[in-house]
Order: sequence, then structure tokens, then C-alpha cells
Amino acid sequence: MQLIDWIIVAAYLIMTLLLGVYLSRKASGSVADFFVSGRSLPWWLAGTSMAATTFSIDTPLYIAGVVASGGIAGNWQWWSFGIAHIIMIYIFARLWRRSEIITDAELIEVRYGGKMAATLRATKAFLFAVPINCIGIGYAMLAMVKAIDALELWQSVGVNPGENLKIWSVVGISVFVLLYAGLSGLWGVVITDFFQFFFGLAGAIVVAAIAVNHIGGMSELIQQVQEKTPQDVLSFVPLQVGGGSLVQWSDAAGITLSTFLAYVFVQWWAFRRSDGGGEFIQRLAAAKTEDEAEKSAWFFNILNYVVRTWPWIVVALAALVIYPDSELLSAAGTVDRELGYPKMMLDFLPPVLLGLTVASLLAAFMSTVSTLINWGASYLVNDLYGRFFRANATQSELVLAGRVASVLITVLGAIAAFNSSSITEVFGLVIAIGTGPGLVLILRWYWWRINASAELAAMLGGFFIGLGTSVFPIIKIEDQGIKLMVITGLTAIIWIAVVILTPPESDETLNKFYTKVRPGGPGWQRQREQTGLPPLQDLGKDLLRVCAAILLLFGAMFAVGGFLLLQPVTGWICLVTAVVGWIWLRQLNKSQAPPMARPGTGLPMK
Repeated sequence: MQLIDWIIVAAYLIMTLLLGVYLSRKASGSVADFFVSGRSLPWWLAGTSMAATTFSIDTPLYIAGVVASGGIAGNWQWWSFGIAHIIMIYIFARLWRRSEIITDAELIEVRYGGKMAATLRATKAFLFAVPINCIGIGYAMLAMVKAIDALELWQSVGVNPGENLKIWSVVGISVFVLLYAGLSGLWGVVITDFFQFFFGLAGAIVVAAIAVNHIGGMSELIQQVQEKTPQDVLSFVPLQVGGGSLVQWSDAAGITLSTFLAYVFVQWWAFRRSDGGGEFIQRLAAAKTEDEAEKSAWFFNILNYVVRTWPWIVVALAALVIYPDSELLSAAGTVDRELGYPKMMLDFLPPVLLGLTVASLLAAFMSTVSTLINWGASYLVNDLYGRFFRANATQSELVLAGRVASVLITVLGAIAAFNSSSITEVFGLVIAIGTGPGLVLILRWYWWRINASAELAAMLGGFFIGLGTSVFPIIKIEDQGIKLMVITGLTAIIWIAVVILTPPESDETLNKFYTKVRPGGPGWQRQREQTGLPPLQDLGKDLLRVCAAILLLFGAMFAVGGFLLLQPVTGWICLVTAVVGWIWLRQLNKSQAPPMARPGTGLPMK
């Protein structure tokens, strides 16, 4: 990088910090101001922030590794979550907003009662804030270290860095993120997310365009990339038509059939975010109204799947063509295809454009880390400190505790970064230790019989079985799909047994939850009879909306990919599928639900 590039990066960092300082006044009033923006976020800001949270510097590096090892179809590891995210729009977004919580752990003592509910809330808050959240921060930091290494940032100023200097430079950036996230709370996070997302997306598009132009155009890229590997690298779903049966799994597929089936039919509902999850819930709870929460979830899905998928995939394909394995070696001397993205930036971007694109990578990194810092601190303050240690704490004390907790989360994330090596492997670990409790998290909204003991058993069972198949492989399973199904199956045995052996929640607790949230479906019939309140949700129609929206979302995503990658048949089929989904969804939306009361006011929604 040249001096002008460093000036651009420094200017970006200074503007971000100034924005955080300016917004600090909005976060100082109460813990709700600090963690859920006073429940006043508009849909476009909440939706963009959700997309920015999942758009970190690790993501394009991760996708470069996935495409190299499993082809485009390997992306089903994260595409499958699109099903859960569609369900979040029509099934859960309104329920979360209606519950008026700050964290998803707080819902536990709304849905359940007694000492077991308190134990579950404390356990979940700790697990999500410390090990799970800090692993996420750690692998974002790891990706930043890889980018610094591949971009030769230190070398450009005449310094030959060791591994410790590289990672300490990332920790330094994280401390910078901590300054604006700790000062301004969620307001600072979401406002900077908005600019950082589109800045990062523009950088990814620029890298993709320049890489394709260097190769000689998209048709040349498509031809050369398939020659570089024996696997079917270009198929979205590696199926073959013909042979012994009408449709069969491709012998050249980069992922196994069991892995694909586990991604599409198991992972999205078995994962710990099956009903929305974590930082997404923070945004939904911060939305102005239930309608705004639903719109924000849709906007997130469009940005996350339809818009930003393909620049990353194009760059990953270009890296396969341009760089032989010998040019992508890690410090340990092993081939690391995750380095393809930053190396392409260094090799092909001119001054000024390189500075802007490096700043866009910083933006992607900062948007994710700032969210994880604020989200993790919300658990420590709202669900541990304020609930169990200082129940009578003032709002100003809780805001101060939130800032202290933000420092702690950043330090623990840095420790995780020092002990990580592969982004793809860490992403697999996050999925493994989070798989198992998802079905319980869905059922607790719709079936009165789920109790706190069952959710605790599912959460701990999935966590420790995930560790036992990944970090400490007591059960060694090489195939990722089979591993996910084993974790899910063993966890189900545990929580089903607990449901059978333990009593349900009291009628008082169940009636209070139903009165507040009023979900649809047959699982709350007794509560409807006891309270005299009808549901505020038509679950049957909402499930049809989910089916139509899945056709629309995935049809649109693969239509874009089909036309972009010169697969017109795929493009047209998927476009027609998206149009059918859109027409069906419009028909379902014509019959409007009756107006609902604004939570806590009794006034109708607008």
C-alpha cells in the first residue's frame, strides 16, 4: 500500500470514531437505549445492520475456502440458513417484537417460571456471551490477521512482522471498534453498520469485476475454472439428469450427498438460531413496531442472499484460476485457499482503489465485531449482572456495566483469535456446538408442554456433544452431514426424555406468556380457553407465506447466479420460480390480519 492508501484507511477510521462519539448521547439514557436503541429503529436500518453483522472480513475468505474445497454447492452450509431466516420473517419476527425483551435469554423467564428458568437464563447468557460469542469474535480477528498478512500491510511500511505483531495489530483495531461500540451502544453499531455494509459490498464488487476482467471475461472464467479441478465446481446443486435414474447425485460433486441433505433438511431447524437467534433478535426487539420488524427481516434476506452472495463466489472462482496452490501458502507452509481474496486485492487493485477496498474490508470486520461486542455485553449485563447480582441497579449503572462488559468481551475474543488457525474449521465448530437445541426453541413458542428443563437439556446436550465430535473428538465423524445428524439425534433423545420425566410449567406462567405473545397453532388451546383471548397469529397462513417466500428468495438468488455465471437455463427456471413465489405471496398477503395493539400501550398498530 502507498501513502494515499494509508490516508484513506486512516480517514475512514477517524470518521467512524467521530460518529460513535456523536451517537454516545443516544445510548446513555437507559439499558434499553444502549442495547436496543430505545426500540426505535426503522426497518431499513435494522435490516441492513443484520446483513452487516453477517458480512465480516471472514466471510469472503471463508467462501473462497468453501468454493475451492466443495465448489459452489459447498455454500449450502450457510445458504440453508435462508430457510430459517424466511421463517423468522413470517413466524417469529412479530412474536419477538411483541415479547418486549432486550435479549433472547430474557425470554426464558417470560416463557418459563421458577428456579429452573433462572438457571437456564444464566446458563444461556454465559454460554452465548463468552464461549460461543468470543469464538465468533476470534475467527473474525483470525480473518483480519490473514488479510493483513496477504495484503502485506506491515511490509508496505518497511516492517517485517512476526505472527504476534500481526495479531496484535488486529487486537488494536478491535480496541478501536470497542471505543465507538462501547460509547454509543446499539445506535452507534447500527448507524456505522449501514455505511459499512454498502462500503464493504462495493469493495467486493470492485474486486470481482477486476478479477473477471483480468481473466478475459466471464465466459473465459467459466471455461478455465472447470479445467482447474476434477470436481463439479459450478453446480448450485450437483445433480445429474439421466443415467440409471431420472436424477442422481453427481460423482464429481464437491460435497457428499449426506452433507447436502443435512444442510438442507436438518441444519436450519436444529441450529441454535432456528427461531431467529442472538443479534438478530436484538434488532427485531429494537424495531419501532411489529410491521417494521417483519420488513427488516425481509430486507436482511434480500441483502444477505440475493445481493451479496455472488461477488464473493465470483472472486473465489477467479482465485482458483489465477493462483496455483504454490502461491497460497500459509505461514506453516500448507495450502490455504482462504488467502485468495486478499491476495487478489493486492495483485490487481491500483493505488486509491486499493486503499478504498482495504477500508471496505475493515468496515466488514468492524461491523461484525461491534455487533458481537454489544450483543455479548447485553447478555452479561441484562441476564447476569442486572438479573442476579444488582437487581436494583440504576440505569446509569447498567449502562456503565455494559461498557465494562464490552471490554471483557473484546479481551476474550482476542484470546480466541490467538488459538485459531482456519476460518472454515472455526465456522464448522460454531455450527457443531450450536446444533441440537433448535427444535426445542421452535416448539417453545407453539407447545405448552416444553419446559425450562427440556430447553436446558437441549442446549447443554448440543453444546457438549458438539464439542465431543469436534474439539475433543470422542466420537470421530469425518462427514460433516452425518456429524450434524448425529448431534441432532443424540440431543433429541436427551431433551425428549427430559420432557417426559419432568412436569410442565404452571398454568399461571403459561397463561401469562400466552397473554403477552398470543401465538397461533393448536399447542395453546387450553390457554385460549382459560384466558378467553384468541391468537394474534394465523399460523396456517403464515406457513404458506413461508413456502411462497422460500420460492421467491432462493429463486431470485439462483436466477442472479444463473445469469451471471452464464447458465441461462438455470437462470430462467429460477426466475420463473421466483415470480411464482412472488405472485403466491401477494395473494396470501391480500387478506390482512386484524390490527394488533402496540405492545405496552393498548393502542392499535399503525
